[in-house]
Amino acid sequence: MNHNTPLSPRPLRHLSDVQQRVMTTAHLRARGVSTADINTQCRPGGSWQQLLPGVFLLRPGPATIEERLHAVLMYAARSPVTEPAVPTQPGAGAGTGAGEAAAPQGYDDAMITGLAALALHRFASAPPLLSLDRVDVLVPRLRRLRSTGCVRIVRTPGMPEPVRIGGVPVAPVPRALADAVADITDAGVVRRLLTEAVRGNHCEPAAVVRELTHARLLSRPHVVDAVDSLLAEGRAIAEDRLYRLVREHGLPDPVWNVDLRLPGGPLLGGLDAYWPDHAVALELDTRAPRQDDDAMWSEYARKREHLERLGITVVHVTPKKLRDSMEQQATVVRTALMASGDRDPAAYVVVLPR
Repeated sequence: MNHNTPLSPRPLRHLSDVQQRVMTTAHLRARGVSTADINTQCRPGGSWQQLLPGVFLLRPGPATIEERLHAVLMYAARSPVTEPAVPTQPGAGAGTGAGEAAAPQGYDDAMITGLAALALHRFASAPPLLSLDRVDVLVPRLRRLRSTGCVRIVRTPGMPEPVRIGGVPVAPVPRALADAVADITDAGVVRRLLTEAVRGNHCEPAAVVRELTHARLLSRPHVVDAVDSLLAEGRAIAEDRLYRLVREHGLPDPVWNVDLRLPGGPLLGGLDAYWPDHAVALELDTRAPRQDDDAMWSEYARKREHLERLGITVVHVTPKKLRDSMEQQATVVRTALMASGDRDPAAYVVVLPR
């Protein structure tokens, strides 16, 4: 037997190339390959090699990146997703007799995360996959697995929905960032990764900060500094989208970045855009959940309620809404402006540059 010898009477054309080259002990046994045969093939100079405990590459030579990723997932997956067993053809050679298991088409309860996931998401600031000594793989907290070889096990009480990249389940960007940042002490690297997440339109700052908060990483000064830069970057991008919303959708020009004050009274708060003739205010919500933000959110709610009691309509817009549904947000603003003629006049307020 060599690495070109069919493992079963069933052709493997339905499997991808990598799934024909990387298999587990269970898959090999299901195809009629004994433990002794596996050991023989994996001897020095043999045609196969063991990449990880119970995971084999059915050819000599260094593993490719794709082979390595699939080997990591096969090691970590609870049970590879298999196709239904197909009866063995009579007299067709070695087989199980009752059927055979196909190589995995997907992976149950395992996904690539950390720097490897960011590289798969095409982050320019992440190291190339070839340069990584280890691959982080996310699994449920109660799984009994240990890190070994190139695999580092990362546990979580709740698995996110994976993103499929080239058939590989990958953690979404916010989760992958949190898992990567957990092991990075270089402030510059952390800042570059977080900034690229926003500049590259991979996700919104709020999603990143939420994952960093869940991972309890906001107690680290270099992470906090990077988050502050991230939020500033996110706000600049969101403001640019807001200017485009007004310009490209034919809305009347507002006054930008102003504070409102009652005559002779206290400040009512700052606004990103205000249409004085319509008493319509727009606030761009670029704040993200932080461990100490309860007071900030309460203050925001009080400001909005106060403005609405004065007859000022407040339109609340998030960066995600501006990115994903700009036309819909323009319709919301236009509707508020058109409805102003049907409302009672708003209280007089002083508009000040911010």
